Amino acid sequence: MRALIFTLLLATLTTSAVEAQSAAAAENFGEQRLSIERMFSAPDLTTSAPSQLRFSPDGQVVSYLRGSADNPNINDLWLYDIRKQEHRRLVAASQLVDDPAAMSASERARRERLRIRASGIVDYQWANNGQHLLIPLSGQLFLVDLKSANVTPLTDSNSSVTDARFSPQSNFVSFIEQNSLFILELAENRRQQVSPAATETLHYGVAEFVAQEEMKRMTGYWWSPDEQSIAFTRVDTSPVDLQTRTDVYAERTEVVQQRYPFTGTANADIDLGIWQRDSAETTWLKLGQRHQEGYLARVKWLPDSSQVSYQWQTRKQQQLSLYLQPRTGGDATAILSESSNTWVNLHDDLIFLADARHFIWASERSGYKHLYLYRTDGSLIRQLTSGEWQVDRVAAVDDTTGFVYFMGRKETPLERHLYRVSMTTTNPSQPTQLTQRQGFHTVDFAPNQRSYIDYYSSSTQPPQVSLHGPTGERIAWLHENQINGSHPLAPYLAHWSYPEFGTLRADDEQILHYKVTKPAVMVDNQSYPVVVMVYGGPRAQRVTNSWGDYFTQYLAQQGYVVFHLDNRGSGHRGKQFEQVIYRNLAQAEVADQMKGVKFLRSLPYVADDKIGVFGHSYGGYMALHLILRAPEHFSAAVAGAPVTDWRLYDTHYTERYMGTPQDNPEGYRAADVLSYADSLKQPLLIYHGMADDNVLYTHTAKLTYALQQAMLPFELMAYPGKQHGLRGRETSIHRYQMIADFFARHLQ
Repeated sequence: MRALIFTLLLATLTTSAVEAQSAAAAENFGEQRLSIERMFSAPDLTTSAPSQLRFSPDGQVVSYLRGSADNPNINDLWLYDIRKQEHRRLVAASQLVDDPAAMSASERARRERLRIRASGIVDYQWANNGQHLLIPLSGQLFLVDLKSANVTPLTDSNSSVTDARFSPQSNFVSFIEQNSLFILELAENRRQQVSPAATETLHYGVAEFVAQEEMKRMTGYWWSPDEQSIAFTRVDTSPVDLQTRTDVYAERTEVVQQRYPFTGTANADIDLGIWQRDSAETTWLKLGQRHQEGYLARVKWLPDSSQVSYQWQTRKQQQLSLYLQPRTGGDATAILSESSNTWVNLHDDLIFLADARHFIWASERSGYKHLYLYRTDGSLIRQLTSGEWQVDRVAAVDDTTGFVYFMGRKETPLERHLYRVSMTTTNPSQPTQLTQRQGFHTVDFAPNQRSYIDYYSSSTQPPQVSLHGPTGERIAWLHENQINGSHPLAPYLAHWSYPEFGTLRADDEQILHYKVTKPAVMVDNQSYPVVVMVYGGPRAQRVTNSWGDYFTQYLAQQGYVVFHLDNRGSGHRGKQFEQVIYRNLAQAEVADQMKGVKFLRSLPYVADDKIGVFGHSYGGYMALHLILRAPEHFSAAVAGAPVTDWRLYDTHYTERYMGTPQDNPEGYRAADVLSYADSLKQPLLIYHGMADDNVLYTHTAKLTYALQQAMLPFELMAYPGKQHGLRGRETSIHRYQMIADFFARHLQ
């Protein structure tokens, strides 16, 4: 027996030594395997691509945010001189404040709504004369001189300022402080309060919670181009029920009173006022009396400042109307209305032309989002784009040449390209494509439309940034990001896997796109476990020809097959594909994901009894539905920050797809995870941030209680002090390592 033990021990030690030598050899030859800790450590595997790239008003300089070699995670403000082809740092975040990572509670909440993870300088703005830049940081405002790089503080260190910007002609800086609107006249250094003083329930110049979180409207005030007026909101939150939640931090517990508009309950009352600078008086439009219950969706001035437009969306979101309101008062005129028997999606593609007599508008009335040219009296001139494909957004309009530049997906929904169409077009189905490389492009134009910045990636190329002329020719690289021997990815490329794309058909014969990422080296006649990475929520898209996520890569290197599928209800596929979920969440989406799993189980290299699913937020919601309702297909599930009961989510998002609990009780019952909680048969891991103000921790609390009452085992990880995004390096490493360990225990 001793000899046998000794032999086994020697074999183990020998194997360990060989493995260690092999690992060292692999490292020496640049064949390392990706680790979770490395995914969240410097230098960034993708490389630190510049962000927030913007042209100067004259188009000769490109500004951007990027960390330094010493502090790669703290953004500084940099400049690129196009003519000289030179980069220089204009100002470091550490020059402005002692702690560039510090922020007020209001700024923290705003960054959560904007999904901003970076520290240091995260926003800035050019003055329209091109001589100064405005930087908000840690609740303070700083004015930076372009030539000298001198910094002038505009507020003191006790300030807590948000939503700051130059006025259109840069004579003023406007901002929100303590939920009131102020302006600062730069020439006289004179501060003026525009709105009344805010109270606990009356806020001015701000966007209410659902506007920020669900409508993507992050501001509540708008300057007229001539700087003589400001349109701003009055938000009365008193109708919204006051909810009490307990945010648990590592060192303390906070009881938070939040006016959270649960679906089917009252929203905040919104009005819009027009303030005149010469008289300092405000005229309120009394939107609550003008319109049926609904939402102030968008506000925008006409170029000549004579009128301000606003978009009003009904509470059911089945009608969206565009109004023109004279600055001098009087009644507004409805010039356009969109309607649907499901819902009307909001967009930012209203562009008034310089003559203030014409505008471009986006509509899904054909079943796909396309562009239309109108007169400001509401009469349609012509359709500018058409076909069974989507326009993403307008990128620029050149009034001189008559060209409209836009991002779209004409050839495939998996790629986004820049196109150009004339406003006098006679063939709206055939725009000119300007970007040629296959993949995903995001474009920002110079103010004069003579050049643009292209932020590009594909499934095989990490993000690149380049400067282009108006017809697509590349002028210069701003961030070439070639994968060479010095690239952070180089040590891992021997084991790197690239996704394969394919299609399936849903029950109604609509096409479903998927991608599958396999281990780089696969052994014949061996079956591999699978992790289905799911989101599945409305308007989202996970299957694109763009650079992927590193956790997928990690799992592939650990011997998993990783599968993504965009089910019906997800975005960029047209209204028919999207609206199948109306009033019936988690039905078509679940059916499509199960169809994807049935496809996986038909593959010879898939271990059909070792398929797991992982998702966060709506993806966590989907993971729960799949493990509870299809335990024969899934062997384990991880659900992060999941919605479990739609009655606990907000009005604008939930009612768009589900109606209210009062008018659709059966739909809510079928959509709620809690309806299936007692069906758990497979291993389940749930995690949630304990200061989440979006998907409240109550969602997880209700589910865990239901599972306990049914005496069903599960695993739970709560993250003190973390919001919905669960930000932070240590938290990310812990979370993903926990998920990897969970799948290793149950799938390998």
